[in-house]
Amino acid sequence: MIYEGKAITVKALESGIVELNFDLKGESVNKFNRLTLNELRQAVDAIKADASVKGVVVTSGKDVFIVGADITEFVDNFKLPDEELVAGNLEANTIFSDFEDLGVPTVAAINGIALGGGFEMCLAADYRVMSTVAKVGLPEVKLGIYPGFGGTVRLPRVIGVDNAVEWIASGKENRAEDALKAGAVDAVVAPEKLTEAALDLVKRAISGELDYKAKRQFKLDKLKLNAIEQMMAFETAKGFVAGQAGPNYPAPVEAIKTIQKAANFGREKALEVEAAGFVKLAKTSVAQSLVGLFLNDQELKKKAKQYDKQARDVKLAAVLGAGIMGGGIAYQSAVKGTPILMKDIREEGIQMGLNEASKLLGKRVEKGKLTPAKMAEALNAIRPTMSYGDFGHVDIVVEAVVENPKVKHAVLAEVEGVVKDDAIIASNTSTISINLLAKALKRPENFCGMHFFNPVHMMPLVEVIRGEKTSETAIATTVAYAKKMGKNPIVVNDCPGFLVNRVLFPYFGGFAKLLSFGVDFARIDKVMEKFGWPMGPAYLSDVVGIDTGHHGRDVMAEGFPDRMAAEGRTAVDVLYEADRLGQKNGKGFYAYEMDKRGKPKKVIDPQAYELLKSIVVEQREVTDEDIINFMMIPLCMEIVRCLEDGIVETPAEADMGLIYGIGFPPFRGGALRYIDSIGVANFVALADKYADLGPLYHPTAKLREMAAQGQSFYG
Repeated sequence: MIYEGKAITVKALESGIVELNFDLKGESVNKFNRLTLNELRQAVDAIKADASVKGVVVTSGKDVFIVGADITEFVDNFKLPDEELVAGNLEANTIFSDFEDLGVPTVAAINGIALGGGFEMCLAADYRVMSTVAKVGLPEVKLGIYPGFGGTVRLPRVIGVDNAVEWIASGKENRAEDALKAGAVDAVVAPEKLTEAALDLVKRAISGELDYKAKRQFKLDKLKLNAIEQMMAFETAKGFVAGQAGPNYPAPVEAIKTIQKAANFGREKALEVEAAGFVKLAKTSVAQSLVGLFLNDQELKKKAKQYDKQARDVKLAAVLGAGIMGGGIAYQSAVKGTPILMKDIREEGIQMGLNEASKLLGKRVEKGKLTPAKMAEALNAIRPTMSYGDFGHVDIVVEAVVENPKVKHAVLAEVEGVVKDDAIIASNTSTISINLLAKALKRPENFCGMHFFNPVHMMPLVEVIRGEKTSETAIATTVAYAKKMGKNPIVVNDCPGFLVNRVLFPYFGGFAKLLSFGVDFARIDKVMEKFGWPMGPAYLSDVVGIDTGHHGRDVMAEGFPDRMAAEGRTAVDVLYEADRLGQKNGKGFYAYEMDKRGKPKKVIDPQAYELLKSIVVEQREVTDEDIINFMMIPLCMEIVRCLEDGIVETPAEADMGLIYGIGFPPFRGGALRYIDSIGVANFVALADKYADLGPLYHPTAKLREMAAQGQSFYG
């Protein structure tokens, strides 16, 4: 053994060839944490000092190669002073460069996922051979940063500027065939032939058949582009990528600028340019939010995993109520491998549900994500029915009938009578109390909420709602089923609106206030979209449905009359009474016309402005900043209350619920992280400025206490 550590070993294979093996003890994956980097330093030094070494093959002892840097260390690292962070980055890069400069040929044998620092390790090798099941990429832009272990330097010199810009700016994972086509790897082989192929490459380089030094030199030199070629490549790319990424995500464009700045330098100077730009991005609020979002997502997955032991296996599911929502649930279940019964009392409902599932499956086939055979298999896994004939075999039933307590009570009691005693029944209600619905059941311990968001196939969140009598088995089984469907489940406790809708309605309360002061709804939409929301509140109301919003508001007003009851008639009342229901009937705040692709396109409708004049109580001048505060303070205040009331357990779950459920701007990290970015004391002071607007704007006693003590939600 030439070197042995806790993450890396170096041992002789044959004829002077050694294997540098990554196998981080106590972890399921390899990653570049402090330990691994330190050991790589020692391993490279040990290889360098051993005159008998003629070649190196880099391998992994895990199913993956290396997943990248240890992101849990980013939070502390990014707080370091700029000079310290730059120095640490360059020190790490020296290890990769010293590996690259070894006096013998090197080959990376990529057996599985090699992302970020893992792929940068491969790029430092002379040759790369890749398994057909592996994937490679540099996804750092998804964390608000760009590659920091030489990725912006080596990749453009290996695969060319255009390909490198696409790979780095998109952050996508690339399959073996695409990596080979781009020139990122030298060979692709079946998994069982990977070691053999890597050894063959290194032997050919040792014998002189392959000139590894000439291949290496490309990575050490400046880019082989003249000034005009550089201008054409970089300026075009910056314009296109800026348009795709938008103004709130600077990392993709900064990555291109870094490649451009370093284009005329050799490796060492180019790495210095990369390090300086990396630190600049690491210090942005966007990077902090996106790293925080990643860590929150990991926490969410860990919490969901805790339910695995108590969960019962769902072999057959059922959905009650077909239509668009039922069809979406059936599609999601079937396409992820769980057969499902789809019941409705009307033939047209069944047909609508089947059409929805068929349409969604057809789109996947068109995009090459599904074969026609797999589409047929998924469609066959959806069994439409108008009777309860096979319900005795069902493990879980998702009730998705009309949002009316009386109807739901009747349907839930009916289905409980036909399913087996231990079957789980879950309601897809969006606002009605689970405790209230449970009163219709003889076995309330088997009942919980399972709130999907529309459109089901696109929205990643499922709220699993625990009632007073819900058993842990019911929660665990529902969480497991949601995960099996490819969703991110968050367990919340029962209250009107649960987590997401409870928090959304105060946001709309702020919108109603602005409209009552005569502020143009189209202006409000533009300001909030610029803030980062995928759509403004007026457009969102139209998409959700004015009638849905009207009903939900009444439920919330009944649940929280002190702060959510409207003081008078609102815009939603006026539009609802005028039968302007939004996109569903072509007119709401906006009017809707079909575009060339057959999708509804919003247009300004003077009639809507005329109707809204009746709800203006006073004309008030407001700034764009006021608009943001009118909307965001009530939303943030309500998520604080949800946390304090124990509706949701952790800040991570609260923030991810809003990001996954209603598209809260990811680059802001969630509502609680948004408060932290302002500072809790500053946020309380800001809310106090708007105190005359009512209870939605009043900080809780506990929040004031946090402000006084200098605390934060993500301490």
